[in-house]
Amino acid sequence: MTVARSADSVHAVVKAYDVRGVVGEQIDATFVKDVGASFARLMRDEGARRVVIGHDMRDSSPELAAAFADGVQDQGLDVTHIGLASTDELYFASGRLDCPGAMFTASHNPAKYNGIKLCRAKALPVGQDTGLATITEELITGVPAHDGERGTADEADLLSDYATYLHELVDLSASRPLRIAVDAGNGMGGFTVPAVLGTLPQFTIDPLYFELDGTFPNHEANPLDPKNLVDLQAYVRETGADIGLAFDGDADRCFVVDEKGDPVSPSAVTALVAERELAKEPGATIIHNLITSKAVPELVNELGGTPVRTRVGHSFIKQQMASTGAIFGGEHSAHYYFRDFWGADSGMLAALHVLAALGEKDRPMSELASAYATYASSGEINSTVDDAQGRTTAVLEAFSGRAKSVDRLDGVTVQLPEGAWFNLRASNTEPLLRLNVEARSQEEVDALVTEILSIVRG
Repeated sequence: MTVARSADSVHAVVKAYDVRGVVGEQIDATFVKDVGASFARLMRDEGARRVVIGHDMRDSSPELAAAFADGVQDQGLDVTHIGLASTDELYFASGRLDCPGAMFTASHNPAKYNGIKLCRAKALPVGQDTGLATITEELITGVPAHDGERGTADEADLLSDYATYLHELVDLSASRPLRIAVDAGNGMGGFTVPAVLGTLPQFTIDPLYFELDGTFPNHEANPLDPKNLVDLQAYVRETGADIGLAFDGDADRCFVVDEKGDPVSPSAVTALVAERELAKEPGATIIHNLITSKAVPELVNELGGTPVRTRVGHSFIKQQMASTGAIFGGEHSAHYYFRDFWGADSGMLAALHVLAALGEKDRPMSELASAYATYASSGEINSTVDDAQGRTTAVLEAFSGRAKSVDRLDGVTVQLPEGAWFNLRASNTEPLLRLNVEARSQEEVDALVTEILSIVRG
């Protein structure tokens, strides 16, 4: 039996979808070893015999990955180390090897953080309701020891297999030559982009911040924040690139910038990929979360597909992907999920679809994207509040006379006349209210944002 821990200390790092905290303060090798042991017990009970483990470029990642493996082996399961990897490469390994997986990364968080993304065999999700609650309880009470033989460990290099598989899913043979500026943000894109894109002769890659450096010396590896796209935008204009791609720290998300240096909405990317997937399989189901633009379900309906709306968060999307048999799913946070990639998310696979669409047509990225961007939006705006429920109630009261409908799938989504809507939802982990607004014009969006924030921030 491992040592018991306080509930507060465990709940502080075991989140809704993963494990994440400050290294040396909230998580260390001993803690991570126990997470590995508890995860192995859970997977062993489900019939697993092996766990595949990958890690990002953070200084603490190799040590933590080794400690996790130690805990897994103590519970009698074997381990396959794939070493440096993007999160979607780890998902590929889980699918290809048909075993559970653990990825050591804190994604876009600052250097002092690290964490673990867990999955079942074939990249099936592990969230609070599907395993993390059990792991949390064992970390608090102590993980029971295993009285059987200790598991073994080996290593595998799957990077080239990962690249080959992605090339099999997206045919780029008909693409015209493209110049692609890529900002890896000193994250794992600097490792995977050369293997996936650098091998294609029709593409010229202009690399930016490809050096693997977990201190993130140039900017945070979080392209969702506009300030972290500034360097790529300038680089696209400077190099005359046809398109710019920005990856987050663990390279499971990809953001697109057009040839003018203007960001392309992830909702537009979702619509573009949905159209391509529906051409391959007419009538298929497409998942979109509730803050994705209305343009996505409208396009899916127009093309004869079935749009399915879900809560924000990858575990919800993955569950819906599995239960509906959806061919593709997209989130406005630039997570893109593919049935042919075991229902998991892959920023690189989404990037290949965008490059294929651009390369097949003799028109610039800005024109290609504009066909899918039929509404104006605010993007996600966060407000720090003490009483999220009270502020939400106040907003609903203010809009009670104008709301056409209100639903509570995730926070509150209020439909307004003329196609406008907004969603207000509380963060699972922070004292934040998150606001998203969409309307026909930017002026209407701005007016709604001003009105709602005046209530939220009071």
